[in-house]
Order: sequence, then structure tokens, then C-alpha cells
Amino acid sequence: MNTSTPPSPIRIALLGCGTVGSQVARILLADAEDLGNRAGAPLELVGVAVRTLDAQRDVELPDGLLTLDAESLVANADIVIELMGGMEPAKSLILRAIDHGAAVVSGNKALLAQDGPELYEQADAAGVQLSYEAAVAGAIPILRPIRDSLSGDRITRVLGIVNGTTNYILDQMDSTGARFADALKTAQDLGYAEADPTADIEGHDAAAKAAILASLSFHTRFALENVFFEGITSVTAQDIASAAEDGYVVKLLAIAELLGDASGADGVGVRVHPTLLPRSHPLAAVRGAFNAVFVEAENAGELMFYGQGAGGTPTASAVLGDVVSAARRMVLGGPGRTETTTGHVPALGIDAVRTSYCIALQVVDEPGVLAQISRLFAANGVSIETMRQRIRPSGPDGSTTAELRIVTHRALEASLAATVRQVAELEVITAVSSVLRVEGI
Repeated sequence: MNTSTPPSPIRIALLGCGTVGSQVARILLADAEDLGNRAGAPLELVGVAVRTLDAQRDVELPDGLLTLDAESLVANADIVIELMGGMEPAKSLILRAIDHGAAVVSGNKALLAQDGPELYEQADAAGVQLSYEAAVAGAIPILRPIRDSLSGDRITRVLGIVNGTTNYILDQMDSTGARFADALKTAQDLGYAEADPTADIEGHDAAAKAAILASLSFHTRFALENVFFEGITSVTAQDIASAAEDGYVVKLLAIAELLGDASGADGVGVRVHPTLLPRSHPLAAVRGAFNAVFVEAENAGELMFYGQGAGGTPTASAVLGDVVSAARRMVLGGPGRTETTTGHVPALGIDAVRTSYCIALQVVDEPGVLAQISRLFAANGVSIETMRQRIRPSGPDGSTTAELRIVTHRALEASLAATVRQVAELEVITAVSSVLRVEGI
């Protein structure tokens, strides 16, 4: 005869009922029995905090589940799921949950990138779990593999396409020849881009995710201020077409990598910018609004994680994975886990990065131009890998100009930037058409 006492339900508070939150609520209610069996205890959604009760939502929820009183809801929960977004009141509510011992699951990449170190520290001190798989790359399970599966290895580099909106725009420009503005409009019409797409197209969203990836990969707490980032608004249809002619594709990459500083000591560079990738590189094949993260480790070698990077249901999958993990830990006992930090590896600025450049120049078509340009590259210690010249008619008088596309070998960013500045000042240069970094060669 089994006389064991059934486990008490684990009370779950959900903050936010937008695109992702509504799907989390739906799955928690529809799949309650299966999720409870995996967790080892019933999971009970006790309330959903919203800003207004009568807003139209993607799912119909039982009467009485919605509330405007987020603070009371948090105070009586075992697990708090924060999907409100923004800085406040999200941060205060997470700290309140941690203070009374609740586990927290969040998808708030902007908050984690800015204030993550403080939140991790508070969670560690309270012995509660703070999980955030949904904050990076939607449904793709990337944070737990980096934190857990690769914890016995040494990650040296992470490259990721972590923003579906920008990947869709660049893919449209590459596959259809669309201009940036037209591709953005299509992305907005399809719901991939917000009415105000600034956070995506200017690189803010990807930069926040890069900070989170770097923190886990290199066991050091990095914040948004440690990330160099540029968006895709300066990428032109001509850049895309020229890249295709040369066998490249343009992607917005988030990159975190081990580097050596001027003294030879280890540091980490974290950056986000449009990047040329050879079409043979695995990340070059990531199309549409999909995401992918490419990890390089000393022993595991090269790994790639690929899948849906956004959307309510895919992201809800990542949220619920964290919920079941936190609930299971509550059933079995033991302290919660947030991150693995073993020391401090300094963040290095963009000047310490070693990369390659593709530089497009409009030059006067006359003898000696190539020699002048080559001398400046050599003087800055930058080696030219390839140089392609194309002659174009420039006026009714029959005069011509030359377009040069130069791809360099890897060199210090500071040296490359200085070279570009000096080349632009030459009298024989009529325009620097574009400057893009290159990876994967």
C-alpha cells in the first residue's frame, strides 16, 4: 500500500500576456498533466499579471486568472515567469520574487544584458534559480548547452545569428535583390519587425543577446556596455550584390571570442555588426527569420544550434523548459542555479579584435593608384588577400572610374580602421563605398 503524501502543487505566476506570455499560459493550462509529470509535482498557474484586463489577447483564459496586482501575485508564487519586457517594473518584480525565495524564469534580454550581474548575484545569495533560455535565440536550446554540456570544455568563440528580423531583411535583399527599405516593410507586414524596428535594425537586440552569450561562454559577467555594436541600416543593395559576386553573404553576427590584449593576457571581445561570410560557412545558409549559433570549443570542436528564433509558440517552448527544470529542482531539493562564474576575464574593446575587412573604393582610373593604396596598407601592417578592379564609365566625356574591392587578411581592428581612414584621404579616392568586416575565411 502506497502511503506517500502527494507533492504539493507548485504555484506559478506569469507576468505579461503578450505574444509569448499568452502561449505560455495556454500550454501550462492545456498540458498541465504532462508538465507536472515531468516536474514531479503539479504545476498550477495561479495568475497572469497584465497592464489592462480588457485588451484583446491571442488566447482565451479562464475567468479570474488575469490580475492587475503583479506584486501580490509574485508574493504568493513558487515560480515567477517574467515576460513583461522593459526595465521596470520587471526588475523590481524579479528582485521581489528572489527576495522571498521564488525561482525566476525570464525572457527579458534587455534587462539581463543591462542588469543581469546584479540579478545573478541576488539569486545566488538567495539560493534560488534564475533561468533565461528564452532570452537568446527563441526556441533554440543554446544557453543550457553552453552552461552545462560544455562546462568541461573551453569555449574560444561564439558566432550567432540571433535576430530573426535582420536575418529576414538581409536574406530578402540577397535572394530577391530588394532594397533595405522594401525588405523592412515586408518584414513589418509579416509581423517579423515591429512598427518601430529600431532595436532590431540598429543592433540593440542582438547586442543584448551577445552580452548574455559571452557571460555564459566565458564565465564572466558581461553587460551591454561591454558590447560594440552596429546595425544593418547602412547595408545597401549594392553591398549585397557585390558580396554575392565574390561568393559571400551578409549577415548580422553577434560574436564573442577569446582574444589576447597588448600584454598577451586573455580577454574577451564582444561585438555585433554586419559581416561578410563565405557561402560555404554553415551560418551563411540560415535563411528567413531563423536563428543559429555557431560555437567553437577546444575539445568539442565546431557545433551549430539552429531553429526558430522568435514567435510566441517557439519561445514559449524555451520558457517552459526552464519552468520544468526549476520545478524539478524544487521537488528534489538543492540550491538553484543561475550561471557559472569562475573568475574575471576582462572585456576588450573593438580595437583589440583581429578580423578581416572588405573595402569598396571608387578611385580615379590612372596609373599609380594601386601603388599608393598598397603602400598605406603595408605601412599599417595590413596584408591584402585579394583585390578586384572593375572599370566603369563615369561621364558623357568618356572618362572612367575604377571600383576596387579589397579583402584583407586578419589584422588588428585598430590597424584596419587606421588604414581605411588614411586611404580615404588620398586624392585618387573619390569615395569609400562600403566597409564590411569578414569572418570565416
